[in-house]
Amino acid sequence: MNTESLEQIELADWGTIEYGQAWDRQEALLAQQLQIKKEWNNTPEPERTERPSTAHHLFLCSHPHVYTLGKSGHMENLLLNDTRLKALNVSFYKTNRGGDITYHGPGQIVGYPMLDLEKFYTDLGRYMRSLEEVIIRTLAHYGIVGGRLPGATGVWLDPDDPKRARKICAMGVRCSRWITMHGFALNVNTDLNYFGHIVPCGIVDKGVTSMYKELLHEVNETAVKAILIQEFASVFEAQVV
Repeated sequence: MNTESLEQIELADWGTIEYGQAWDRQEALLAQQLQIKKEWNNTPEPERTERPSTAHHLFLCSHPHVYTLGKSGHMENLLLNDTRLKALNVSFYKTNRGGDITYHGPGQIVGYPMLDLEKFYTDLGRYMRSLEEVIIRTLAHYGIVGGRLPGATGVWLDPDDPKRARKICAMGVRCSRWITMHGFALNVNTDLNYFGHIVPCGIVDKGVTSMYKELLHEVNETAVKAILIQEFASVFEAQVV
């Protein structure tokens, strides 16, 4: 494969970062990218370069304990009041991503891809399936068989068995003029007890799991990230640099 023709995705690991700070960083970068597109669209065609000079990014991080609610989510799926949230030292944010409520915390790998899909494909459904594929392939390195649950996003284990189906990776994105933000949260060594205070993703009859729970031992998160980056490049047929 000619790597010179591949799209380049700039990688940054933010380490542990407060959710609001990570969201602000994404919003600031999104505004810059949208401005580039606006200026390109306002340029007379004879003077345009072939494509707008937007850049692709993949941000990896983890967050202190936080619950986030998607724009289509329902507050009743948060089973704690403000007093209990403070007692547990958990933050809460209403966000502009898709999806319902989820939890982020230590032991979880959160990924925020900011891609200009016009340079890949203008199909949000395909984008979501591609994100799922990255996680499915990553889990396969550990002998964990991930899959998709019809009508739901994210990556699931035993999705064909209603009694055993459980989510290992949640997803929720926003797309503005084909530029993406928000993303996925893979439970690696996550304390799953925190999911007991919400109705995860608004789904009442399915459980959650982690790599730790499935493998019965702690998993090296740095190694998981390395595999995830490799698979991200492969699925999106891009260079992650």
